[in-house]
Amino acid sequence: MTEPAAAPAAAGRTSPASPASSKGPEGSRLRRLGRLFTADLRPLRESPSFRRFWLGELVSATGTQVVVTTVLLQIYADTGSNFAVGAVGAVTFVSLVVFGLAGGTIADAADRRVLALLTSSGMMLASLALTLQALFGAPVWVLFILIGLQASLSALDSPIRRTFAARLLTPDMMPAVGALEGFSMTLALTGGPLLAGLLVSTVGFRAAYAVDVVSYLGLLCATWRLPSMRPEGGGTRAGFASVVDGFRLLWQRPVLLMTFLVDLDAMIFGMPRVLFASMAVAQFHGGPRTTGVLYAAMSVGGTLVAATGGWLSRIRRQGLVVAVAIAVWGVAVALFGLAGSLPVAIGLLVIAGAADTVSAVLRITIQQVAAPDSVRGRMAGLFMVSVAAGPSLGDLGHGTFAGFTSPGLAAFVGGAACLVGLVVLIVAVPSFIRYDGLAAVPAVPAESAESAVPAGPAVPSELVPAEGARPDRQAP
Repeated sequence: MTEPAAAPAAAGRTSPASPASSKGPEGSRLRRLGRLFTADLRPLRESPSFRRFWLGELVSATGTQVVVTTVLLQIYADTGSNFAVGAVGAVTFVSLVVFGLAGGTIADAADRRVLALLTSSGMMLASLALTLQALFGAPVWVLFILIGLQASLSALDSPIRRTFAARLLTPDMMPAVGALEGFSMTLALTGGPLLAGLLVSTVGFRAAYAVDVVSYLGLLCATWRLPSMRPEGGGTRAGFASVVDGFRLLWQRPVLLMTFLVDLDAMIFGMPRVLFASMAVAQFHGGPRTTGVLYAAMSVGGTLVAATGGWLSRIRRQGLVVAVAIAVWGVAVALFGLAGSLPVAIGLLVIAGAADTVSAVLRITIQQVAAPDSVRGRMAGLFMVSVAAGPSLGDLGHGTFAGFTSPGLAAFVGGAACLVGLVVLIVAVPSFIRYDGLAAVPAVPAESAESAVPAGPAVPSELVPAEGARPDRQAP
């Protein structure tokens, strides 16, 4: 039995003033400043359905990170081979790229709630199979098959779930959703590996896998209670033609296309993570601990933005801010390559991580608002492919260039190349930095539409900025 989600709040709605509002203008300014630099929790407060779903995804994502870490630990314990451990990355990369596109077309073909229940159930069964292989001591090739299956199901599942927030909430809350999702992922990426290490060292591999099985129960329950999520217009048949239609839409809407291109520019040219280990030794005279600190620094920057990101919901020129954020990312990475001390390098990576999170939140917002609901699944699938492919290509490029020169020079050149690529893209598509998120004409959220008179066929330009629209126009 499903439960209708709470009706989305009117755009720009704020909570009633507290009694302290009588303390005068100074108190009001302080409260406004506080709201500006604290997390925007309106999506959690105003939609019980989204709140349950977000919490379920947080627990499930933590369980997934437990599995990812446990698989690496088990393969190394069984084989003692770093190559075998690295092969896990190749298996998951292929699964994410191939099935990410398929997941996007499937998400636009049928009721997304039903599809999410099926994919989540499949992932839970895959985790159960991982638990059994650890219990009975199966060969290592079985572990590779199961982790490939798990990654493939995850690639099918993710584009489906990325369409839910835009149906449960009003468009003005999408930046807050992006910040909340970034915060939950940071918690999962931090807590999952720590929990995996604790479980493996105390009760063994099978218990660690069993934790992931249990973690899916909350997500399944939250998904079961969602309303129907059938795509607008009834859906489009899944297949290659559907993928082509998705690319055609991107070509017709340059602002959407740019959300992918600027990210690929930043990740291919400006992601220096593959250089951290060598720079920790050669440039900062450290070791594995220093490498770990460099990896963590970017996450710290992202967490700071997510925790203080109320201001993201007030940005109108979202494309311009994305461009500025990627420029900050490129400059920070280039200077990181030249950094002569570890504290300076850490500070630059914190800045880079913060800029990357700002870019990610606003790019996802643009994709959610500027794409019709009928193609949001395909947009989410393309997003997954770009997120998987960009950093991997960046690793290849940085590693190759550093082999001929030095890690520091490779990071500097990569950051500079990111800036050059950004300028080229903006010159080619200047409408991106003029995009006004608040002037876009949003679709009526699904829950509001349920009680309305059934609408006719969707207008293809439903979310293109309207001629003469008021800048503050929001969802009805």
